[in-house]
Amino acid sequence: MMRQVNFVLIFLVCLAIAFFCLENTNPITVQLLPGKTVEAPLAIELLITMGAGATLAWLFSLWVKLQRQISAMQDYKQVQVRDRRITELEQELQRYKAEIKQQKLPPADEA
Repeated sequence: MMRQVNFVLIFLVCLAIAFFCLENTNPITVQLLPGKTVEAPLAIELLITMGAGATLAWLFSLWVKLQRQISAMQDYKQVQVRDRRITELEQELQRYKAEIKQQKLPPADEA
């Protein structure tokens, strides 16, 4: 269901951009840097700007996803270390219980 909603939203935005481009074909001048100007239709300049913004947003989302994956890997490693330590402690506990049984010592409450 969410994919369909996303598709409809993207389609509507693209349709609005297309209508905007058809209505704004007058050339304008944009100064990029001191002494560097570009003259092109408003629609083209806005499309390029939106494309650059979308690309930056996509790159940012990739960066955030990469950070989450790195964090998840670190968390997973910490869990593995803790699981190994728990296993070691359980083995020590079993060994101590076996030693107590072999020595036939009275339980701690009776002492």
